Amino acid sequence: MLPLIGAREVAATTLRIPNPYTQEDAEKFLEYCDGVWEKDEGARFAIFLRDGEQLVGGIGLVVNRQHNHAELGYWIGVPFWNHGYCTEAVRAALDHGFATLKLHRIYATHFANNPASGRVMQKLGMKHEGIMRQHILKWGEFMDVEMYGILAEQWLR
Repeated sequence: MLPLIGAREVAATTLRIPNPYTQEDAEKFLEYCDGVWEKDEGARFAIFLRDGEQLVGGIGLVVNRQHNHAELGYWIGVPFWNHGYCTEAVRAALDHGFATLKLHRIYATHFANNPASGRVMQKLGMKHEGIMRQHILKWGEFMDVEMYGILAEQWLR
């Protein structure tokens, strides 16, 4: 896992993945994931190729039960970019969020300099809801953030 998630290119496209990414970071994240399931605060999944042997990334939903919505986040290892794995994983996460978790809304953001992530969201019917200009400070630079969302009634399984 560390070689994939530890790539600077992956960290550059995400808000919460540090660079460098250490074994300690991985252990803390796995502990956090256990708590998420126990507290019904969302879901975290590893993304594997169909044979189940090759990890390609991770995906998750951070649920806010008060408002019955969740934030979607994901990452894919650089060798697996542009192969459709992210689209397939996001589709499964949206299904899980709406069918299993019974959410009303799921939203996601991406840095404006990562339009490929926005294309994944668009392909699956998420609607562009706006740009938060210079919203995030990443590695000393203020980044614009694009926001997308989809409602349960709009999700076509």
